[in-house]
Formats: sequence, structure tokens, C-alpha cells
Amino acid sequence: MTKLQELKKHLRPGKVYRREDLAQWSSSVDRHLQQLLAEGYLTKLSTGVYHRPKQTAFGKAPAEDDALVEAFLKDDRYLVTSPNAYNSLGVGATQLYNKTVVYNHKRHGNFMLGGREFEFRRKPAFPKTLTKEFLLVDLVNNLDQLAEDRDQVLARVKERALQGNRTALTRAAKEYGMVRTRKFFNTLAADPHASWFPP
Repeated sequence: MTKLQELKKHLRPGKVYRREDLAQWSSSVDRHLQQLLAEGYLTKLSTGVYHRPKQTAFGKAPAEDDALVEAFLKDDRYLVTSPNAYNSLGVGATQLYNKTVVYNHKRHGNFMLGGREFEFRRKPAFPKTLTKEFLLVDLVNNLDQLAEDRDQVLARVKERALQGNRTALTRAAKEYGMVRTRKFFNTLAADPHASWFPP
């Protein structure tokens, strides 16, 4: 068995690898990488990040977001979301956005990974999974970036906030909200009839 064949034995379909991952199984990692890329066994996603595509009936499947982001960050502390997630809240947000946002502790900026653009935003805190309370807070945080009518959306956010788990929402606002967002939810908690105020 050649050294290249030995390396291939370690590469599982659907998994994303960094160059240093491969270096543990190859003493000629750059030469082997060139060979694997040339034969299509691996695809390059970004500098130093590679994918072993999984073959499906429709061709090679792209890398999953989580595997891609984790390999790029070299960290499993992140949250992948999109403004499209707001549409599930029932607050009148219906626009579709071609944007994937990654909250994390390391990187900030737009990066192309596997032919797709990801917007990395460095944040001190974010939950492990998306919750309705976090999405409501995140929506108010990012209100100025949305195409929807701001006042209409906020009126619906207020309705949803009063119908939901107020304790969880207050906690989410405290942990993840910007100053303006915390003020909005705190005012709502103190007086449900309070009107929205300019930022």
C-alpha cells in the first residue's frame, strides 16, 4: 500500500479537514494534497481547509455548514444562523436573505468557504442553539439591517414577547442584547403598554 493510499484510509466522506489534520497521517502532506485535489478525492474550501465529498445520487454533496465552520474556526463554540430565521417568529418578517451569519469568539468579517460567503461576527456571548427568545433579541439587535418596516415588526415583536416566556426573554435580552435592545425589552417588561421609542 502506498503512502497516499494509507492517507486515504483516514479520510471519511462528508468530513472537513485542516492541513494540520492531514499532517498527522502524511510526512509529505503538501505533495499528497496536490494529488488528492488533482484526482478530485478532496476539494479545497478555503486556505488550509479541505473537504472529502460524500457521493450521492445527484453528485458530490457540499460540505455541511457546521463541519465547514468548525474546521475554519478550529473551535466548536459558534452559532450558525441567518436573517431568514426571523421569518419563523410570526412577526411579519418575510424577506429572504442570501446570508449566513456565524456568531463566534474568534473571527470577524466575510469569508468565502466552499464557494459560499459566510459573515463571521465576533460576539462575547451567544447560545449553543437557536431559541425563540434569542431570535427575538437578535432581530431587535439587527433591526436596522432588515428590509422590513421597522415599526410594524417591532409592534409584532411586542405582541410575541407578551405572549411568550417573559422570564426567558428578559434573560436573553440581558445576555445577548445591545443597549438599545435591552432598553426595549426592559421597558416592555415594566410596562406592556409602553410605546416604542427612537433609538
